[in-house]
Parts: sequence; structure tokens; C-alpha cells
Amino acid sequence: MTPFIDALLLQAGYNAALVAIGAGLLGFAAGASGTFMFLRKRALVSDAVAHATLPGVGLAFIIMVALGGDGRNLAGLLLGSAVSAWLGVLIIEWVVRRTRLAEDAAIGAVLGVFFGIGIVLLTVIQTMSAGRQAGLESFLLGSTAGMLFQDAVVIAIGGSLAVFVTWLLRRPMTLVAFDSDYAAAMGYDVRRVDLLIMGLVLAITVTGLKLVGLVLIVAMLIIPPVAARFWTERASRVIWISGAIGGASAYIGAALSASAAGLPTGPIIVLTAAAIFVISMLFAPVRGVLAAVIRHRRFQARVHRRQGLLALAAAHPIREGYTLRLLAREGLVRPDGEPTESGRAQAAKIARDERRWDIAREVHQDAGLTGRYDGLTPIEEVFTADEIGEFDRRLGPPTPVGAV
Repeated sequence: MTPFIDALLLQAGYNAALVAIGAGLLGFAAGASGTFMFLRKRALVSDAVAHATLPGVGLAFIIMVALGGDGRNLAGLLLGSAVSAWLGVLIIEWVVRRTRLAEDAAIGAVLGVFFGIGIVLLTVIQTMSAGRQAGLESFLLGSTAGMLFQDAVVIAIGGSLAVFVTWLLRRPMTLVAFDSDYAAAMGYDVRRVDLLIMGLVLAITVTGLKLVGLVLIVAMLIIPPVAARFWTERASRVIWISGAIGGASAYIGAALSASAAGLPTGPIIVLTAAAIFVISMLFAPVRGVLAAVIRHRRFQARVHRRQGLLALAAAHPIREGYTLRLLAREGLVRPDGEPTESGRAQAAKIARDERRWDIAREVHQDAGLTGRYDGLTPIEEVFTADEIGEFDRRLGPPTPVGAV
């Protein structure tokens, strides 16, 4: 456990600290920026953008070698990948606007064609005698073993700029993501905002190629927003929670990779994000599975409690089952099913509330008011004490339990 703690505290060596810091910045940027693709229901676009970077990497390498370089300059490779990815984005946007093809069909076509071209170019590069093509395939799955200071600077600057643009333009991007028609009515150019969102995804994808690779960067754009959605109902909070999850996933994943020999950084980062997603899905207090199960059990208990008390009010015996155990646990009935004094009082209250609601429907011809009755909402939460007093005046004296 000590090597992992050392890596978390940036004490595992210069390269490990460099990778962890760069990964954390990239993860935060990917989580925050990817939120808009998730809210816009365009997660597959990020996949197409990622795969569209591969031809640019290959072409940039060939051009740099032709100009006398070794072809391994990171800035040149990232520039080439950015150009080809942006071309892929424009082609998808053009196909969707100008043809009758659905967006998913356009995405699939661009993804397949660009990735195929990229693989062909990598094969051609392997036959070249010039240039240093060794390790170029690491752009597929990422590689941090040879990360230099300037590489970390590129990742830090790219991630910081993406976060800044996300913060600056979060309102129009959120509006377009939720309701493009309303955003257009507010005066926003939906097409330009869409292109901006795709541009952010492109920037994160290109920046993360060295660290995570084009295959796995998609996960860093999508998993954090999906996990963040379990923790809040507000879009403004989803953005930053997603960024925090992405940053934590990348930082912890990089530390895990540095603490054990042979663990690839990119896949470990993605698996860490997946673990946080599972934890969020299970234990988030609002939308998590455990919270949903607890809400269901509480609702079930309220229904059984009400039905049991109504049965007591009508002098129907409760001899067995969940209802008997529930009422007995609350001290409303004895183990043999006979009501206690408290149980009789509660049963009389439930029965009278049922009759009060009948009077309320006669007095208030308002479905918006009386329609709130679900059998479980206390009548005191809907009507004032004076109104309930009027209902009781019309009902007359309370009816003893067993006489309903």
C-alpha cells in the first residue's frame, strides 16, 4: 500500500508525479466538457471524433519526416490529429444537415472510414525507412512511460483552456443541450454552440491522446458525466461534479499505475472511473439504486400500514403477513392481531380522514387540489385547520373503531 500512497503524494518519482498531475488536469477537463455531449445525447460523437484523430496522426508523421524531422514531435502530431478530427466533425455536421441520414448513421460512417484510413497510414509508416515510428501506435491506447515535461505542459495548457471555455460558455451550452428550440428562441445560434461543444470534445480528445489514447479517451468524456448525474438534479452541478469525478479518476488511476509495474495508465484510469460510476449508481443519495430500494420499501411500508389500519377500523382481523409484523413493530397491534389503544386511535384517524376527503371533494370542485389525494398524503398537508374543522362539522361526531 505504501507505493500507492507515495504515488498519491507525488513521492514516487519525477515522471510519476508529472503523469499524475497531467492526468488529473486532463480528467477534470474531460469530465466537465463531456457533460454537454452527455446532456445533448450525443455521446457517440465523441467516439467519432476520437477515431477521426488517427489519420491526422499518421499524416502529420509523414509530413514531418518529409520535412526532415523524426516525426515524433508531439505538438505536430497533436496538430495533425486536431485537423483530421475537426474535418470529421464538419463532415458529420454536413451529412446530418444536407442529407436524410440520421446522425447515428453519419457518425458510424465517419468513425469507420477515418479509423480505417488511420490504420492504413500506420501500416504505411511501418514500411518507411525514415523517421522514428516506434511507439506511434501508443496513440491508440496511450502511453506515459516516456512522457516529458513539455508533454505535461501541453496537457495542462489544453485541459486548463478547455475548463475555462466550459466555465465561460456554460449557460448557452447548457441551454442548447437541454432544449435547442428554446435556446434558438433566446437568440443563440444553435449550430455554432453545437460546433463549440464538439470543438471542446475535440480539444480534450487531442490533448488526451498521449495519456489515454483515442480508444479510451471516449470513456473519460462520458463516464464522469453519467456518474455525476446520480448525485444531483441540477445541470450546473453536474458539470463540476463530473469534472471532479474525472479529475479524481485520472489522478488515482495514474497513481495506481505508478505504484505497480506493468499496469498501463490509460486503462487503469478508465477502470477507476468505472469503479466510481458503479459506486455512484449504487450509493448516490438521490438517484442511486440503494436509495431507490429504500424509497420503495418505505412506500411499501406506508401502503401496508394504511391498509392495515383501515382493516382495523372496519374490524377485519389481521392474522399474519408483512402488515401484521409492521403494525406490531410500531405497537399498533398485539402479536395475535388485536389492536392496541394506540392502534385503535390511529385506525379511527385514518378512517375519519377517508371520510374527510369525501367531503373535501364535495366542497372543493377542484381536481388540482383534491387530485393530490393518494391515500398516503396526510390531509393536514393539503387543507388548513379551519377547512378540516368544517369537514368535521359536516361529518358529525367520530365513529368508533369497528363501527365503520
